[in-house]
Amino acid sequence: MNKLILILISTLLISACASKPPYRPAEGNGYGYKEVKITEEKYRVHFKHRSDDRSEAMNFALLRAAELTKLKDYDWFIINNRETIIDKERVAPPSGVSVGRSHRVERHCGLLGCSTHTEPQTNVGVSLNLNSPDKSEIESILEIHMGHGETPDSENAYNAKEVYENLSPLSTK
Repeated sequence: MNKLILILISTLLISACASKPPYRPAEGNGYGYKEVKITEEKYRVHFKHRSDDRSEAMNFALLRAAELTKLKDYDWFIINNRETIIDKERVAPPSGVSVGRSHRVERHCGLLGCSTHTEPQTNVGVSLNLNSPDKSEIESILEIHMGHGETPDSENAYNAKEVYENLSPLSTK
């Protein structure tokens, strides 16, 4: 039983260390943010996330757009086009632990005949799925145009500093 407890604790520690924060640069085509430069003032910002909350991916894409705008020394950005792609699928079976009892049978043969020895054995199995099952893969894509000065009067225009201040606390959760 002590082995089982040790395995469970190890599994929990490994999964805690392996989890990454959702707001991070994407590696390859993985989860997180990335951007593509279209022109000097236009970028396409992507944020891919596995979640049940579509608005979280959209907020993270807006946060990255604000960060990028500030990094490029612009004051505001306008969203020219936005798209959200949702792909729900079951990635892998859930994590689990199994315990079973069996007997190991050994047969020894010598000059005077054979003997059979049976020894009880405990088997422990652990399956660890680091993906979140039954959650959607959500990708929010924004095409933005950045500018200087006063923020334009448009429902698609955002002050980069204001968006950053309001949404950056979400990136640390």
